Amino acid sequence: MRWTRARGGTVWTRGRVPAAGAVVTAALLLFHGAVPNAVLGLGSLLESFLPWLGLAGVVLLLVALLRRSALALVAVLLPAAAWTHLFGPLLLPAPEPDAADLVVVQHNVSDENSDPSGTARALAGAGPDLIALQELVSPALGVYTETLAAEYPYRAVRGTVGLWSKHPLADVRPLDIRPRGITREWNRGLRTVVRTPRAEVAVYVAHLPSVRVGAGGLAASRRDESAGLLGDAVAAERLSRVVLLGDLNGTVDDRALKPLTSRLDVAERGVALSFPAVFPLARIDQVMARSATVGHVRTLPATGSDHLPVVARVRLH
Repeated sequence: MRWTRARGGTVWTRGRVPAAGAVVTAALLLFHGAVPNAVLGLGSLLESFLPWLGLAGVVLLLVALLRRSALALVAVLLPAAAWTHLFGPLLLPAPEPDAADLVVVQHNVSDENSDPSGTARALAGAGPDLIALQELVSPALGVYTETLAAEYPYRAVRGTVGLWSKHPLADVRPLDIRPRGITREWNRGLRTVVRTPRAEVAVYVAHLPSVRVGAGGLAASRRDESAGLLGDAVAAERLSRVVLLGDLNGTVDDRALKPLTSRLDVAERGVALSFPAVFPLARIDQVMARSATVGHVRTLPATGSDHLPVVARVRLH
């Protein structure tokens, strides 16, 4: 194959369009925060699916090869380097488990789950210390409670969120994260203290409002407001060690979760795309921590929910 000259110019003059596309892709990866949110919520929408920009790099690589363009091939290195910088560490091997690690499961079980008993058994089968659930409704709530009771004797339920624990709980209270304009009964947050063998940990369980994508762009004002209220609660927490478990309806790259990601550490390893369960595109089920390290996250097999369960190992400092 001769790459020095062919129809359309030399290998260094052909492929200007894919080369420009590669530069734009790299810029979006590295400077996604500069994309404005005021227009159709484009900034948050981009950040929700930011890792998938890597596919654009793959497509541009194929185009560069088909065009026999050295210019485009070199340019494709830019998004490849940017993606590796942002997401490469998540793909590294998980750290060695420690017996003192707190193993937690986060799962939106869905209020339409037809097999709550099977879901509860699957979550308990991962052997976690804590199980946080959202979209708890009757009569499924009774099934979760009964199924988990033997291994998880301590539980706290407020509204539609709950926590099951192998360790004693104290100071359980609801968490007010209700956005303005919601007048119906709405309780989707709780805070409690888990008395682990190593230390007391303030554990927050939350379910932020859903977002919608339509002709008007990303509709997420209630989610964003609720995230701010949750961030304020975490900031006011007096215990040094904090673990947040929740369906936050946003990824850790989404600027809307900045009230949380600016105060809490996120997972160091693992991708764990959790939604939708049939073809996961994003991890909107999160485990975050303060004065602790979320060493690794992974998903469990599908249950009767439209979310996949997320399991994480948390190492207390």
